[in-house]
Amino acid sequence: MFRFTPGNAVELLRSGRELFPALVAAIDAAQGEVWLETYIYADDPTGNLIADALVRAANRGVTVRVLVDGWGARHYLTDALERRLRDGGVKLLKYRPEVALWQFRSHRLRRMHRKVCRVDRAVAFVGGINIIDDMNTPGHTPPRLDFAVRVRGPVVGQIIYATERLWALVELLQFETSDVPLFPDVPAVPRVGMQTAKLVTRDNLRHRRDIERAYLAAIRTAKREIIIANAYFFPGVRFRHALIAAAGRGVKVTLLLQARVEYRLLHYASRALYGQLLAAGVAIAEYHRSFLHAKVAVIDERWATVGSSNIDPYSLLMAREANVFVRDARFADELRVELMALLATGTRHVEHEQWSGRSRVVKVLTWMAYGCVRGLMLLVGYGGAEWFARRRR
Repeated sequence: MFRFTPGNAVELLRSGRELFPALVAAIDAAQGEVWLETYIYADDPTGNLIADALVRAANRGVTVRVLVDGWGARHYLTDALERRLRDGGVKLLKYRPEVALWQFRSHRLRRMHRKVCRVDRAVAFVGGINIIDDMNTPGHTPPRLDFAVRVRGPVVGQIIYATERLWALVELLQFETSDVPLFPDVPAVPRVGMQTAKLVTRDNLRHRRDIERAYLAAIRTAKREIIIANAYFFPGVRFRHALIAAAGRGVKVTLLLQARVEYRLLHYASRALYGQLLAAGVAIAEYHRSFLHAKVAVIDERWATVGSSNIDPYSLLMAREANVFVRDARFADELRVELMALLATGTRHVEHEQWSGRSRVVKVLTWMAYGCVRGLMLLVGYGGAEWFARRRR
């Protein structure tokens, strides 16, 4: 796990309307290299906008590498767009491209969910935003709501290490020759700002719980306020107990979750946890104005995170994720202002009494969904250790 380093400049970007123009500008200014990682790369206006910039960079001699997830590519990256990128000089790799249903194995649930771009060892972008138009959400008309950060300074060195390491590993596993070192150094990048930050990644080897541990360390030391905005919220026992303990010692804990349904089973399974959290004094607000895809948090107005990791079994137990964690009052306050505006204008608060008064049918269906998700986790080989820990309690 990387350490917090001072001397960074971290800028909050709100959804694709701010990220994509910044991304194009950075790629157009690139002189040496562009590395892009994304779970989804869609053949839509946004995907083609970024593709234009990538091909322009490659045509002027910039080394351009794009890593997409095999599952995300299967559903969104068309053959035509893939050919356009490759013919334009872009080096394109797919993470775990074997996704045929008749060849299913549980390890194939381990996807590359990171959304990272870095340019010329000077600037990088990290967040939860795929290369897909904000309006490209089936069944949801308003634009998708999400966040990313543009970073400069020493934390870019950590991002360089992470992107080179993963690229080399994928090439090795796909039996391709590589000019990228499998064990790169973390380069020294000059200080350019006053903010302290670090990159935290999650993988299935040495860093399986790093993002979860970073969250838990901040939650357990929180003194005043915790605000978590998360698209898919299905935390394990450690995470739930940490939130409940924080509320018990007087910390104001608020969860901003999505009201709109994308994955029906997980949506209703996560609601089975509401009762325990509400009874402990945790406030829950469901955002309904548009599709919430955010994965961010602010604690005590001095600690914040923006990244790709949801708080659910997929992100915390299976997928490769990347979050930037920031210790800076100014940045934390900026993100908190955004979240407080969402809480004030686009949410419906879940009241404990009303939630407890649901019909028995609704309660039974909710717990059936929860049981199905837990059963699926055990079936594919995840969650057993946590289940055992809970039984011991």
